[in-house]
Amino acid sequence: MPAPVSAGILLFRNASGRVEVLLVRPGGPFWIKRGTGAWMIPKGMIEHGEAPAEAALREFEEETGTRLDAIPFHLCRVRQSGGKIVEAFAVEGDLDASAVTSNMFELEHPRGSGRMQQFREVEEARWFSLEEARREMLPSQVPILDALEARLAS
Repeated sequence: MPAPVSAGILLFRNASGRVEVLLVRPGGPFWIKRGTGAWMIPKGMIEHGEAPAEAALREFEEETGTRLDAIPFHLCRVRQSGGKIVEAFAVEGDLDASAVTSNMFELEHPRGSGRMQQFREVEEARWFSLEEARREMLPSQVPILDALEARLAS
């Protein structure tokens, strides 16, 4: 069976001469006490018949509440530690990270309790310098930062 494929967008901006990237910390009980190593790009599964860039834009809007009008450019493809493939795109832009509003998902919690609860897909969004992002990001997604740096340098 092929690995699941998701798509996401790394939003970046130039802030006082340095590049900053927007990362999100997922919501839900698994991520609640995690900080360092838990931040990632807004991303999600590519639906049947959907192009990866379309999925990335849709997922960005669902997870941040912000619709991007720019056309994303492809950065790279990474395999996360759990085996999922992520098609990473980038868009230059800006938004107020404190105003991010995420969609919700439902999960049985505590596990085995039969009790369904709703959680935000994204608990928090924050702008990071590339150096900070390297420390805080999910390790398997760090190559996305490398790809952005290479693209911006060329």
